[in-house]
Amino acid sequence: MLPGGGHVVQKIKLSTIAETLGISTATVSLALRDSPLVAGNTREKIKEQARALGYIYNRRAASLRTSRSGIIGVVVHDIMNPFYGEILKAIESELDRSRHTFILSNHYDNVEKQRTFIETLLQLGGDGVIMSPAIGTPPEDLQLAEENGMPAILVARSMDGLELPTYRGDDSYGISLATNHLIGLGHRSIAMIGGTDQTSTGRDRYQGYVNALRKAGIEVDPNLRIPGPRSKQGGFEAAVHFLSLPQKPTAAVCWNDLVAIGLMNGIARAGLVPGRDISVTGYDDLEEASIATPALTTVWNGQTEVGRLAARALLDRLAGSHEPDGMHLIKPEMRIRQSTSPHRPRA
Repeated sequence: MLPGGGHVVQKIKLSTIAETLGISTATVSLALRDSPLVAGNTREKIKEQARALGYIYNRRAASLRTSRSGIIGVVVHDIMNPFYGEILKAIESELDRSRHTFILSNHYDNVEKQRTFIETLLQLGGDGVIMSPAIGTPPEDLQLAEENGMPAILVARSMDGLELPTYRGDDSYGISLATNHLIGLGHRSIAMIGGTDQTSTGRDRYQGYVNALRKAGIEVDPNLRIPGPRSKQGGFEAAVHFLSLPQKPTAAVCWNDLVAIGLMNGIARAGLVPGRDISVTGYDDLEEASIATPALTTVWNGQTEVGRLAARALLDRLAGSHEPDGMHLIKPEMRIRQSTSPHRPRA
């Protein structure tokens, strides 16, 4: 009670509306700003509840959104993958120079989880987002960020239907380097292990493998492709399938270093010697590749450059100037070590 019998007017918060409707605060915030990410019926329901509770949308406060917060969002598939860890380290280093900080999220290829992160970032007034998009990401999710003044930069994976700046290695060329290396050592039965056609990375790497075989006059055998594995455990488990193939491959091009190291462990568990009995190549040239047993022949994919250039591109956009939209490819390089050797005809 106020002196004289008046009542204290309680301030209604977004969280109050959210709790009443059983939805997220981010969704309420977006609906009150007429964001297209929230369905029309839901927007009207939220606005009606806001009016019923006496909530007044403070446009002056909302206008603060145009000021820079110094916050950058970064969302990738899984930070436990050292490939993304190296990209993130480069992003962090570049952002530190401009006194920006970042909020990190893993989406694990869950589009809804990724969308919630973008909504939350918009609510927090994020300046921009750097992302390796989840499988199945609709273009509208990234257009929402752009339309709300939060520019997006893509890394590692590209998306059809969008002309956003995208930084990644030239995956087709890189895998062709690994395949050609094995062909040059006399191998003709070469398996491709790991990856998925659901991502631009998986499609491009498989295409590079196919192109190299065809150019060398080697028939492409679809039975020599073992899709799926993207981790050490996946590579280890794929070794059983690989070693039981009737074509008896003498070499394997792996989708990444983690798969290659797992495969080598599985080959060794079966009593064979990777690098002597079976040649194996990886991809990415992670720190672990050079200290694996045997040291892994692989392809450097420029992840440090990818992270640095992506962060720089976003900061340039925020400053009002930027490189053209579209693809920016880093040229991969071969790293030859002990996991590959000349083909030895089996007795």
